[in-house]
Amino acid sequence: MVLILSLVSLSGSQHPADAFSNQVIQKGATGDDVIELQSRLQYIGYYNGKIDGVFGWGTYWAVRNFQYEFGLKIDGLVGDKTKQKLTNASKYNKQFVQEQIRKGKKFTHYGGMDLQKQTKGGGKGGTTGGGGGGTAKPAPQPEKSTAVNTPEGYSQNDIQLMANAVYGEARGEPYEGQVAVAAVIINRIDSPSFPNTAAGVIFEPGAFTAVADGQIWLTPNEQAKKAVLDAINGWDPTGNAQYYFNPVTATSDWIWSRPQIKQIGKHIFCK
Repeated sequence: MVLILSLVSLSGSQHPADAFSNQVIQKGATGDDVIELQSRLQYIGYYNGKIDGVFGWGTYWAVRNFQYEFGLKIDGLVGDKTKQKLTNASKYNKQFVQEQIRKGKKFTHYGGMDLQKQTKGGGKGGTTGGGGGGTAKPAPQPEKSTAVNTPEGYSQNDIQLMANAVYGEARGEPYEGQVAVAAVIINRIDSPSFPNTAAGVIFEPGAFTAVADGQIWLTPNEQAKKAVLDAINGWDPTGNAQYYFNPVTATSDWIWSRPQIKQIGKHIFCK
């Protein structure tokens, strides 16, 4: 999947003040704010329900999980701080989402791939995303193949987000170095010292330069995706590193103090 969608009206590129309204969004709310909330949460893998503009229990727990992973107050209320974090971590194409809902389309997922693949027909004759209107119709072959090749425990959104991070952080590195960056992300997910989701690790404040400078939203190539899959399937060239840095550009005394394991390409990997 590709985190940069093909239309230019993505509110994820907007300033947080341009997203949502000023109201605190909470359980029981309905309307456009909830549609945006559900879409953004689904975009980064926290919400798997239907995007319907109704703030029910599924949305509530998705909000709480997001708040937990991003170090926010865990109350299920979507106020200014939660909105800002969510806006910074996701993208939202209001025109596309609301148009599909008006057409009666049901979202099986939103975000991270071509727009044409992001919905499944919810009414008669619906074909966006290849789903068709009949519930008994099997999923199209590309989705089946992807699902078969997806390692257990990681969603397609996780894999794509990690590919974006690898591409943003290490696209000029040798392939082993790209796998190494993916391995660091996975090592953090597996560590109790870090968030336990790909989105939580990648968007943790100050964790990755690509997030800070916006390169996380560049379209990754197939090599970056392959590097992520190799890392998920067990290849860790770093020797279980949880940090890495470029010795030419690093200015932090703290990162230099970490026990170093090895250097791969331009990056030094450390504990």
